[in-house]
Amino acid sequence: MNEPIQLDLFGDYEDQPKQPILNGMYYEQSSDKFVSYVLGRRHFEVTPGQCLGDKEWKERIKRERAI
Repeated sequence: MNEPIQLDLFGDYEDQPKQPILNGMYYEQSSDKFVSYVLGRRHFEVTPGQCLGDKEWKERIKRERAI
């Protein structure tokens, strides 16, 4: 009647969508900042004026790596 329930805490569940692990510099539209991620963790953020990249690089990152 009352059988114990076995939970698999470390299993890989296929019904949950896999999120890619962010690595590198991204442009965050909501805050208008360039954000660096290392292994999926937010590392630092800078405003476009503080960012050391040239204008062409900043525009390319805004187009290709916006989050």
